[in-house]
Amino acid sequence: MSPISGRHASSELTAEGIAASGLTSEKLSLPTLQSKMKCDPEGYEAELTLVYNQFKSSMDLFEQQAALNFTSLSGVSTDPTVSKDLGDRAMFLSHVTPFYPKKLVNFPKELAQLLRSSARTLPSGLRVHVTQALILLVNRKIVDIGETLALFMELQTLGDRVLRNLAFSHIIHSIRRMNQKHKNDTKNRALQNILFALLQQEDEAKAKRSLITLCELHRRRVWFDDRTANAICSACFHSSSRIMIASLSFLLDYEKIEDDSDSDMADSEDEQTANQPQVLLNKEAIYKANNKGTSSSKKKKQAKLQRAVRSMKKQQRLQSENNNTSYYSPLNHLKDAQGFAEKLFSRLQTCNERFEVKMMLMKVIARTVGLHHLILLNFYPYLQRYVQPHQRDVTNLLAAAVQACHDMVPPDAVEPLFKQVVNQFVHDRSRPEAISVGLNVIREICLRMPLLMTEDLLQDLVLYKKSNEKAVSASARSLLTLFREV
Repeated sequence: MSPISGRHASSELTAEGIAASGLTSEKLSLPTLQSKMKCDPEGYEAELTLVYNQFKSSMDLFEQQAALNFTSLSGVSTDPTVSKDLGDRAMFLSHVTPFYPKKLVNFPKELAQLLRSSARTLPSGLRVHVTQALILLVNRKIVDIGETLALFMELQTLGDRVLRNLAFSHIIHSIRRMNQKHKNDTKNRALQNILFALLQQEDEAKAKRSLITLCELHRRRVWFDDRTANAICSACFHSSSRIMIASLSFLLDYEKIEDDSDSDMADSEDEQTANQPQVLLNKEAIYKANNKGTSSSKKKKQAKLQRAVRSMKKQQRLQSENNNTSYYSPLNHLKDAQGFAEKLFSRLQTCNERFEVKMMLMKVIARTVGLHHLILLNFYPYLQRYVQPHQRDVTNLLAAAVQACHDMVPPDAVEPLFKQVVNQFVHDRSRPEAISVGLNVIREICLRMPLLMTEDLLQDLVLYKKSNEKAVSASARSLLTLFREV
């Protein structure tokens, strides 16, 4: 049967059905019918069958069109009324499914199958409506998130921004809600396996969405475990450089990684608390809330104060979390930190990426070496070639060099790098800012490895405390203070 003839058949079926049930089109308003069905499910079974048949016939047309790749201008998907009717019926049936569990037992599977087979060919508005209907069924626990997770991840790769945000926020909120009261490790592990498998795929779009989902769940401390942390770290070795860069940026800044086109859905709650009008928590406000006005106005003032207190506590918690990002970094949970650092360093040596990407790799390696007190002797000569005052982003580079130094590293391995900093930054022809930076770096390295400093070098460096430049003299004094304490 052709799609066009199918449409006529379905319209005839609809007209006959309405006539047979004694309902005109005015009476068959779906929202009204929905509220009546909730009050008296048994009395409206005939109407349910009618609407369900209409839904199935429309769905068959769209699936046939997807199978035939039917793109003619007269195609059923170009008719906005047909799309709207199918979307409305899908939402209607999702709302009434809890009241007709036996009659609509196959409806959730049909809805999911429609998205799997025809999502790319469906009009954008209809695709969003059908997805919302499926989300409603998941939220009501009629469908399990484990059955639909792969589908919702697939929907995010279709290039539809609204649909991507809808599917992404649904996954985050569903998994978050699932773990709110207690963590179901078996279920979490099954969901993690789906996302880990997607992350390892060559398909860049699927791997990127999987990584973003894992990072968001880790950032929100829903999946704050070693498996998730190691999966995020392993994305640094993905064949796609975009996936590698996304993973590196998360490890360095421990913040949400999203495409530029995406909305900041995940931070909406934080923004809401930040944008709330602040109530001054002074003695006068507390006195008025407890002693002035009628009993109802007192209650309102007290509730307002409690909201303000909660908001302040939340802001303080978020602030403290932001300040302690290194402590919560996934790098802390690495199972094989030495292997990770060596593998990442070999990728750094062979990669042809732009300098910013190389800089990110160096920073992640340095942070890993410093956190886990690793020995990576070839890393220091590699850093040494970039230690020049005119080098772009040299302060970040020097900070990475400092991070990679710890008391377990043999001083001989770091000594050439240390001398390079002294010779390039701290001399009479150097600019005052460069001398100050050099002295600060020397102090930080010596704080971790005091044996690098010789007596003659220290005497020379301390003379800079007489400099007319305040920054230089302060840096020299702090170096002297360090060695007095050591």
